[in-house]
Amino acid sequence: MFIQTEATPNPATLKFLPGREVLGEGRAADFPTREAAERSPLAMRLFAVENVAGVFFGSDFITVTKSGGEWQHLKPALLGAIMEHFTGGAPILFASAEESAHAEGDGENGEIVREIKEILDTRVRPAVAQDGGDITFQGYEDGIVFLNMQGACAGCPSSAVTLKRGVENMLKHYIPEIVEVRQV
Repeated sequence: MFIQTEATPNPATLKFLPGREVLGEGRAADFPTREAAERSPLAMRLFAVENVAGVFFGSDFITVTKSGGEWQHLKPALLGAIMEHFTGGAPILFASAEESAHAEGDGENGEIVREIKEILDTRVRPAVAQDGGDITFQGYEDGIVFLNMQGACAGCPSSAVTLKRGVENMLKHYIPEIVEVRQV
């Protein structure tokens, strides 16, 4: 098994490409803490490596965020954990851990929320996934869209610019009711 690695815009996060499906198209899972990793055998393995601060799974990639240390020392242990997991055949997530990427959002703003999710899924999330992250819908109220940045996007120095100049401008362009986008 050959696993490629790529740098991300966040210097504390590295993207791993195992050359196979991780969660599948349009799916993501964020593990910002060791406790959250208990719903995934692979995330638990990665958190067992010293200085791992966060793990994120995308459709065909894994991003790992470090709290300290150098990538040259951490990368071999992470590559080994990923390889062991995939060759061992264990599931990525426990069956009870399946979840939707976006929060629910029906009611009086149901049509606007559906449009927001459609734009996020077709235009924003694929672009952000290339950098090892994800952006998910969390809510909409009084013209304000609340989004959650995950993976390499969480804590990235350029995430505020991406959110305001990229995502907010795009959503405002397509949905005139939107006045602002905020990170949760």
